[in-house]
Parts: sequence; C-alpha cells; structure tokens
Amino acid sequence: MKSNRAKVLHELGGLPLIAHVVRAAQALNPQAILVVVGHQAEEVERAALAEVGDLARSVLQAQQRGTGDAVESARSELENSDSLVLILSGDVPMIKTETLRKIIDYHNNAAAACTILSVRLENPTGYGRIIRDQNDSFQKIVEQRDATEEQRLVKEINSGIYCFDAKELYRALRKVEPANDQGEYYLTDVAEIILASGETVSVYLHGDSREVYGINTRAELAEFENLIRRSAIRKLMLEDGVTFIDPSHAYISAEAQIGRDTIIYPNVTVEGKTIIGEGCVILSGARITNSRLADNVVVKDHSIVVDSQLESNCAVGPFAHLRMNALLEEKATVGNFVEVKKSRLKRGAKAMHLTYLGDATIGERTNIGAGTVTCNYDGKNKHETIIEDDVKIGSDTMLVAPVRVGARSMTAAGSVVTKDVPPDSLVAGVPAEVKKKLK
Repeated sequence: MKSNRAKVLHELGGLPLIAHVVRAAQALNPQAILVVVGHQAEEVERAALAEVGDLARSVLQAQQRGTGDAVESARSELENSDSLVLILSGDVPMIKTETLRKIIDYHNNAAAACTILSVRLENPTGYGRIIRDQNDSFQKIVEQRDATEEQRLVKEINSGIYCFDAKELYRALRKVEPANDQGEYYLTDVAEIILASGETVSVYLHGDSREVYGINTRAELAEFENLIRRSAIRKLMLEDGVTFIDPSHAYISAEAQIGRDTIIYPNVTVEGKTIIGEGCVILSGARITNSRLADNVVVKDHSIVVDSQLESNCAVGPFAHLRMNALLEEKATVGNFVEVKKSRLKRGAKAMHLTYLGDATIGERTNIGAGTVTCNYDGKNKHETIIEDDVKIGSDTMLVAPVRVGARSMTAAGSVVTKDVPPDSLVAGVPAEVKKKLK
C-alpha cells in the first residue's frame, strides 16, 4: 500500500477493510470472533471491535511469521475446543455472509476436518493452485513458485478462506515446518497434513471470484470503491425509485438509505448511515454524512450536513454548513453561507444569509437577519443562546451568550445583546438596551 498505516485500516466504503470482514463474520452469530493483530495492533483492534463490541477479542501475533503462525497465536483459545473454526483474511472485504454460510454447510455435509473455499480465475498467476486427484478430490495446494508448468495451467485457486475442526487444525499445525529463510509458517500446509492423517479435506468451489479478492494496492482499493458505489447506486435506482442525474458522478455509501422520487444531482456525496426521505432534492456539490433527512427536503449546491437531522419540508443552502447534531424542524430554512452547530431551529424558523448559530435554540417562525452571530464562547466555556418564538433579529446582531431573547421581540441592526431581552421589546445599541415595548 506504500503507507504508514496497516493495510486493514485503509477504508473502503467509509469503513476500514477489517470492519467489512468482521461484519460478515458477526452475521453468522458465532460464539466469538478472534482478531489476530500484530503491526499497529491497538488501531486494528479498535477498528475491528468497534463493529461488534464484546463478541470480538484480539489475539496478539508477536512476530509476523506467516499465516500458520497467525492462527497458532490463537491456540490457547481454541486448541481444546469442539468448535468449528472459520478463518478469514482481514484484507478480503467483499466476502458475503451467505457465502460463509455455504462453506460451513458444505463442510458439515462432507463431515470434513478441513474445507477450503476455492474459485476459478482466468489468470491465476500468483495464487496457490488447488490440485485434485483423478477422482476430483483434494490432493494439495501448490504455491505459484513451487508449481510445475502443468500445475500452473490449473485455474482453480485457494482463496485463503477455510473451515476447520479446531482440534484437527491445531494438531496439524504442530507438524508445519518453516517454509522459507524468514521462518514463516504457512496455513496452506495444514490441509495436506490433515489429509495425510486420514481425515477428510473438502473443497467448496465458489462461483463469484470477486468476493475473495484481497486488496494489496491503492489502485485495487479504488477499483473496489468504484464497485461498491456502482452497486449501491444501481440498487437505489432499480429497487428504491431514486433518480440520479448522472450516476457515474455520485458518491453514495452502501449503508445509505434514500427514499423514492428523491433526485440526486451530479457530484453529490452521501456518506455513512445517512437516511434521506422521499421527494428530496440534493443539488450538486452537497455532502451529507451520518445524517437523517425527512421527506421533501432540499439541500442546495455545495452545502455540508454532518451528524444532523432535517425534518420535512426544510431547505438548506447553498453553501450552508450543519454539524454536531444540528436540528431543523419542519419548514425551517437555512440559507447562503449559514453555519449551524449544535443548534435547534424550530418550525418555520429562518436564517437566510451569512450567519453563525452555535449552541442555540431558535423559536418557531423566528427570522435571523444577515450577519448575525451567537457569540457562544467566552474563551473557556461554551454558552447557550435561546431565542423564543416570532422574534426578528436584525442584521449584524451579536448575541453574547448566555442570553435569552423573549418572544415577539426585535433587535435593531448592529445591536450587541449582552443581557436577556424581555418579550415584546425592541432593543438597540452597543450594548443593546430596551427602546420600547412592541404591540
């Protein structure tokens, strides 16, 4: 990967590679998931365990001495177990849970001690070949460098995914010899050792080779990212009734949900577990991350919505930024160059231009004039601004928190509000003072 990061920490579809594999394993409802870690162990452990919590635990491989040694690291956990052990690779993120169920069923039906998942490739160069005998039964795995010319013509390859009887696995691992000068122990040797002991070794030939491709370069990472994106968009168009103006220029998370009759314009990015309702319009350049949009929401050009919620019939942008649990209630509007941070705009509230609303609650039907700032930070702590219903905040008003503006009040343009404003009042000045009561 030409990277300072461990390979399995590189992200695909917004998740580390290892997280995709752990998710597929979790869906099998196993007794436990053991994640073998070595290089950047803490980071890899954190990425894996974030997906499944207490179900997973890590096993340290102190020195990276091959796949056999990696599995050896879990001996104390599994050697005396009657479990079936499924071995997966952390850099094979496309493997599906349904495929794993099939290999388990195949393993059980064959009463095997070891089952290997294989696929056929038109160009198998670089992969270990599955060699079968005259009865089409497993004979051995031969690595590319050790294969004869005839064996190199074999197109069936070892995917690196296995089912084992736990006791047979660890009994055979004791007999594995170092494979090279680096003292590496290869798991591929175990199948032949088990076969020689008189146990059954079966091979499950899977039909989709893409599922078992490992990612070894950034180019391959980009190819898989494109594959996931195209698949997600195609599903949304065919099954969910979403319109993409230009599907080749939209970037949609596979975890995103988008409702029917929503229109996605070019160069839109939808990330994470975002949910977008029906009849929405997302215009070019918008980025929506881990947020929830109800029906008939419009997100205009080049707006950013992160970790926020928009109720029905809201409008955002262009060039707006919502973040840190911003909430727009029904029919609220945030316009040009407005930033909303950890704030709530109640039903029908509007902030149309050049405004910062941080740690604030904005009442129903309240209008925020251009250039307004909630001054929420005193240099040490953040403070809250509360603006009640039907208030009109004049342009360039500074609201120095903590402060409350009462219902139906107004601030004059350029006011600096440093103390609470009573309901039905007009305030103006620096600092702002009550000038008159409003009818």
